[in-house]
Amino acid sequence: MDKFVILSTLTGLILSLTCRGQELLTKELAIQIALENNFDIRAAKNNLEISRNSALITNSDYLPTISGIGGANFATTNSQNTTQANDVISLTGVETSRYNAGINLDYTLFSGFSRKYNYQKLQENYNLTDLQARNVMENTLFNIFNSYYQIARLTQNQLNQSQSLTISKERLIKAQYAFEYGQKTQLDVLNAEVDYNNDSINFLNISQSLTTEKNNLNLLLGRSIQMDFKVDTTLQFTETLGLEELLSNALINNVDLLQQSGNVRNASANVKISNAAIIPRVGLSSNYTWQNNDFGPAGFFASQQSNGLNIGASLSWNIWDGGKSNTNRQNTQIQLENQEISLSQLKLNLERNISNAWTLYQTALFVTIAQRKNLETNQRNFDRTKEQYLLGQINSIFFRQAQLNLLNAQVNYNQSRYSAKTAELGLLQLSGDLLQSEL
Repeated sequence: MDKFVILSTLTGLILSLTCRGQELLTKELAIQIALENNFDIRAAKNNLEISRNSALITNSDYLPTISGIGGANFATTNSQNTTQANDVISLTGVETSRYNAGINLDYTLFSGFSRKYNYQKLQENYNLTDLQARNVMENTLFNIFNSYYQIARLTQNQLNQSQSLTISKERLIKAQYAFEYGQKTQLDVLNAEVDYNNDSINFLNISQSLTTEKNNLNLLLGRSIQMDFKVDTTLQFTETLGLEELLSNALINNVDLLQQSGNVRNASANVKISNAAIIPRVGLSSNYTWQNNDFGPAGFFASQQSNGLNIGASLSWNIWDGGKSNTNRQNTQIQLENQEISLSQLKLNLERNISNAWTLYQTALFVTIAQRKNLETNQRNFDRTKEQYLLGQINSIFFRQAQLNLLNAQVNYNQSRYSAKTAELGLLQLSGDLLQSEL
């Protein structure tokens, strides 16, 4: 009886905590919180900002470079000079100074088109980083939805276990009263107590799993682990899903496929850049300089000042570099072929994965329908068994078995529903429609 009191106290405490006012965390609110606080998404946004800055025209070679120079020099000298007539002229502490300043401009007029293709690569790299950020979002939202539905499943299981616990408690109380009035044996009371204790332990285990899963979701949302909440346990399936449409959308929207297509474009740009190495380059340079020199009393000139503008052009042509350019062109062409091979393989893998995921989804939907019918049958069986038990027509063993059958049917039905929803999420992620879907 001490164990009975302890379990009753624990289950009562958990029930009271569960019944307190909790935040209703909708899927829409979970998405909003995750987009603002999730650590992976925040880091992905920062990486995207870095890539955006790197793709600006200011990070390319299209703009000229301008540099400025300046300097000053001071000197104090002592000198003794002898003329041809043997006259000696001594100078002490002669001060001289020199000043200079200038500005240089360099600009590549023509780079053999390599500048153009390098800039295209910068733009493509930004596009790839954007796809990487989207990939992080999709994976994070998939994990959030999966955790959300696990919480919904455990919440429903907790409710079902609580109802079963109430039934076992009523049976135990009834057995105790019947024993006191001589209508039941001590064995009936002990059996009822054992069943109640088992149901209490199962309820505590489910509650612990529910708390753990809530902590996991809070971590994904990037908020306090201790924050408690409840979720919406209703499920809605996307009725318009079709295999052909999913395959068609995947070829357009699948993030892995889009990333690999970007890799192919980058490899193609590398081929063009390597080909540009044998094309002459034309450059333009210009500089303006100013100088001022103060020679002091010892110089032929007391001071000198000059300034001037210089403009020049250059032509460079890599006629022969020992075969390095040719080797680079060959290697970039092979790398392009490898990227195209990977793209073809990815398309075929994607088609297979969607086909397998579609079969899994259809099977899960069928199992859900079968489990629902099984639940309805077990519910009717339990209702009839309960009536017979209350009338004393069957013993507690048959009643307990009907109770366990109903509880197992409820658990299996919940599992099949949320497994089907998880399979649907996987399909939508593969087709690239996860972010746009109503979940």
